[in-house]
Amino acid sequence: MEIKKAQAAIEAILFASGEPVSLERLSQVLEIDKPTVKKIISLLEESINSADGGISLIRADESFQLVTRAAYADYIRLALDIKRNMPLSQAAMEVLAIVAYNQPVTKSYIEEVRGVDCSGITTNLVAKTLIEERDRLDVPGKPILYGTTADFLRCFGFSSLSDLPVAEEFSKPLPEQMEA
Repeated sequence: MEIKKAQAAIEAILFASGEPVSLERLSQVLEIDKPTVKKIISLLEESINSADGGISLIRADESFQLVTRAAYADYIRLALDIKRNMPLSQAAMEVLAIVAYNQPVTKSYIEEVRGVDCSGITTNLVAKTLIEERDRLDVPGKPILYGTTADFLRCFGFSSLSDLPVAEEFSKPLPEQMEA
């Protein structure tokens, strides 16, 4: 298959899917080896992301997705009559950070770190598909292990968990704290 045709096929698949599509799946469907598909996606990504259009191509680990640019979110909400999502609470952001930096983790671990019950927050984050049940610990009670999802990466603009800020950066005092 020629490169332009493969590039167009990938673009069509990503557009039609609406969800992230794995490199593995694209390779299978197009019957092209993964390194070649990666190169073709890089060309497509460069083409789409360098244009001033309304969409961009993002990566989440080894998956790819076409998404609308944030600059056009208000127009999309108006056109599709979408209500604005409620922002995550400080508590939800704390739970997400604990899960992201320490995954897989149990709810009891999250509660130990935060010092309060996190049942409702954990359930809400699972419902929002920002975290997911990964497995169960092989101990009495078989507690659920939680980890972040591809939606978490997409929502926060990360390609992979390695893009998370280094945790040590948070322990440095802010300039206004240094004067106090």
